[in-house]
Amino acid sequence: MRHRELGSQGLSVSALGLGCMGMSQSYGPADEGESIATIHRALELGVNFLDTAEVYGPFINEELLGRALAGRRHSAVIATKFGFDIRDGKPVGVDSRPAHIADVVEASLKRLQTDHIDLLYQHRVDPDVPIEDVAGAVGDLVKAGKVRFFGLSEAGVKTIRRAHAVFPVSALQSEYSLWERNLEPEIIPLLRELNIGLVPFSPLGRGFLTGDAKPAEEYPADDFRRNDPRFQGENFVANRHAAEVVGDIAAQIGARPGQVALAWLLAKGDDIVPIPGTKRRKYLEENLGALSIVLEDEAVRQIDDALSAGRISGSRYSAANMARIDR
Repeated sequence: MRHRELGSQGLSVSALGLGCMGMSQSYGPADEGESIATIHRALELGVNFLDTAEVYGPFINEELLGRALAGRRHSAVIATKFGFDIRDGKPVGVDSRPAHIADVVEASLKRLQTDHIDLLYQHRVDPDVPIEDVAGAVGDLVKAGKVRFFGLSEAGVKTIRRAHAVFPVSALQSEYSLWERNLEPEIIPLLRELNIGLVPFSPLGRGFLTGDAKPAEEYPADDFRRNDPRFQGENFVANRHAAEVVGDIAAQIGARPGQVALAWLLAKGDDIVPIPGTKRRKYLEENLGALSIVLEDEAVRQIDDALSAGRISGSRYSAANMARIDR
């Protein structure tokens, strides 16, 4: 397994990570035994970068990861996130007050059954708390040995600059893929200026780029894609046509569409570490096949043209969720 460096502070992780959110039913029912087996198989194959968050579940995803890593903690780089106000089992807003950060990190450590978190992200920017206070609070946790590295998620240019000036940001986690290119104009150039790594989530377009996507109404009510604008109505039809180009190129080189989508991302720079999510060993192993794929320039051109920002139909989130993104 190749490794990549995120940021300038010494955070080394596997070139592909594993997103664990779907193991807690964000994308339909999950089987805990298979989820844990998938985590164990990831570690066997050298995938050490495991991504979770307190809000996944809430809480139960961290608990699952903690159980899965019993006796294996030394093999893993754990990334988790704080930043939501969670009441009665539901997120009702954001909360990044320093005192709250300290409390929820203690709770995450207990759920994860560990004495330190390797990479701690602010999950969403809190407009009521200066980012300088957030960076300082995480910096204090680093000094205390409870956290190793600081990250941000879905943060904008000004927020990233201000946070990094107080305490080094090692990674930004944001959605980036063939069908979501919002980071390219401003965010990625800034990350490279400041030497901050990029961790793309949903690198397979929530499954759309695998070629197996269905219209929104065919997913269960508890599946995130049921309410995803890009899976709905005419958006779905338009996006399916765009994604067919990925499938065509995959067929030409004897690969799976998802592998091509991941290979495209990996080729964008050694400072990029995608975290495709899965809850099954089969798809974990399939995703890792992307590491051996080298796309020809013409294939990249065709893909870029077919899935450029203006070719994808629909917003990536509902209006309420888009409002939480710091741009």
